[in-house]
Amino acid sequence: MSDANEPTGAVEPDAGTTGAGTAGGPAAATGAAGSAGAGAPSGATTANDPAGAPDPAGSAPGRHVRVVLVDDHRMFRTGVQAEIGQTERTGVEVVGEAADVDQAVTVITATRPEVVLLDVHLPGGGGVEVLRRCSPLMADAERPVRFLALSVSDAAEDVIGVIRGGARGYVTKTITGTDLVDSIFRVQDGDAVFSPRLAGFVLDAFASTDAPPVDEDLDRLTQREREVLRLIARGYAYKEIAKQLFISVKTVESHVSAVLRKLQLSNRHELTRWATARRLV
Repeated sequence: MSDANEPTGAVEPDAGTTGAGTAGGPAAATGAAGSAGAGAPSGATTANDPAGAPDPAGSAPGRHVRVVLVDDHRMFRTGVQAEIGQTERTGVEVVGEAADVDQAVTVITATRPEVVLLDVHLPGGGGVEVLRRCSPLMADAERPVRFLALSVSDAAEDVIGVIRGGARGYVTKTITGTDLVDSIFRVQDGDAVFSPRLAGFVLDAFASTDAPPVDEDLDRLTQREREVLRLIARGYAYKEIAKQLFISVKTVESHVSAVLRKLQLSNRHELTRWATARRLV
């Protein structure tokens, strides 16, 4: 869930494959543009990464990649920043952060990073909406912005959805910091990167022309209706959903009614069973 006190659209100055740490709110403007470690904690180390530890895979001397973190959990972004954002050691420079769709589009457009670490479930339309609105940046032949999904979800529908939207890969938040750095550099180079089990979802979806890549029933729902569906199935009350998605309780009720109608379900208990059967919770 998003932090209620987070600033919106804050941007820092322009200043790795499986297995993730915990990571942080939109970055406040700080530091000098172009500095080697802008946005990274000074001398930061983690309990499992003492000073002097070998450079993570993919962070060969001279390599550098500018990254934006998009996730609605401030603590997760903070952890990722501490894990990978020590630029002199990893080669990764975190130039901005965002907690929802609008912030993400603003920060990505302003900073033009090489790689965006994108959560799938975000207030304001989800990772798919960020991809849709940033499609011109992905298509830029000179300075393409590439996206790597980093999510707690390992649902086939989520994986396929963001890949169809243009993401270059998908890894889960159980990934190690070393492998995440390696994945980031591989995506920067234009490779496709997936956690091993997730790659099978993509192959199954796109290898067969007679198998739809996404559940047909789920295709009837809008992105916002899918967000409400997941939260209802997870046991959230209408007021909690409204707060998380920045909408009114009446709008939540309207979305729930639309979901029940489109899926031909009678109540939220049936909806929860439907979502659980499809591993959407």
